[in-house]
Amino acid sequence: MPKLIWREPIETTTITNRPPTAGTGETDQAAALETVPQPRQAAEATAEPKRRVITLGDIAGRESGGLVVLLVAIGALTLASDEFLTGNNLANLARQVAIFGIIAVGQLLVILTAGIDLSVGSILGLSGASTAQFLVAGMPILPSILLGVAIGTVLGIVNGLLVTRALLPPFIATLGMLGIARGLVLVTTDAQTIQGVPDAFQVIANGTILGIPNLLIIAAAITAVMWFVLARTVFGRYIYAVGSNPESARLAGVPVRMVTISVYMISGLLAGLGGVLLASRLGAGIPTAGTGFELNAIAACVIGGASLFGAKGSAIGAATGALIMGVLNNGGNLLAINAFYLQIAIGVLILVAVGFDQLNTRRSAASG
Repeated sequence: MPKLIWREPIETTTITNRPPTAGTGETDQAAALETVPQPRQAAEATAEPKRRVITLGDIAGRESGGLVVLLVAIGALTLASDEFLTGNNLANLARQVAIFGIIAVGQLLVILTAGIDLSVGSILGLSGASTAQFLVAGMPILPSILLGVAIGTVLGIVNGLLVTRALLPPFIATLGMLGIARGLVLVTTDAQTIQGVPDAFQVIANGTILGIPNLLIIAAAITAVMWFVLARTVFGRYIYAVGSNPESARLAGVPVRMVTISVYMISGLLAGLGGVLLASRLGAGIPTAGTGFELNAIAACVIGGASLFGAKGSAIGAATGALIMGVLNNGGNLLAINAFYLQIAIGVLILVAVGFDQLNTRRSAASG
């Protein structure tokens, strides 16, 4: 421990009032000085080291709560429904959760910087419908996909510029982009579903590799990449630093503006990719697609352990939160539970997750 806080105990001497005897001289005077150990030193010598119990939180971190909820939900649905663990149901669950997971991972990067992105749902709808329009117009599949993703990326960059250059609050900047992107897709499609996309395009989201849905593979790969970026790269450390204290990060040499623009750009990119994949899964471009997805993405991040105050959370946690919401919705359909009750359950999970985060924060502040 730092020496300013901890100081090693030292031995002290006690001078006794023992009467001198004849002929002893200096030898007896030296013997009169007795070294007496301090009580604290003696206690430390006899005290045994305390054994600390390793908990799930030590192993899984902030994601431990989400993992417990996920395991409980899976166990309960396994007992309640014979169809839950069937291959067809699990494949459908994977396809449903994958797109939410991709958007949630992008949303997480913004939340880690203490921001918010309310435009991801509208960007998803615009990118998906635009990709379908390009395909129906005769453009090859790969260029159409790249253009659809590029639309989301550009809108994400605009969000970042509005936050860093125009100094708009993230809530206001992305709320405005939500309306702009949704209006654009409704205008460009005349609020009509775009049909007639090639079958090869639909195979991207509906196909499988060795029995594993392509969407699940894509979502897992993106989650793994984002986990590596956040945990093992300098850019990931910059993201956490900006979310913790942007001014301190700036003084430490972190390019705060560039990092902020980058996270909004990545969020827009992943939202655009989610729109392309949703259009592939549905086989059409639906202008109203993605409505409310931004709230689901935020909920997945919070349930997965992210803090809306920034600098806390991980890609694994965001993916876990998306999986929890997908399992609850899937189980509700299998058990014929009213969807309104599922919304109540998800809302309760959000409140509980945020409440535990605030409680842990106050405890850490009090003990620190």
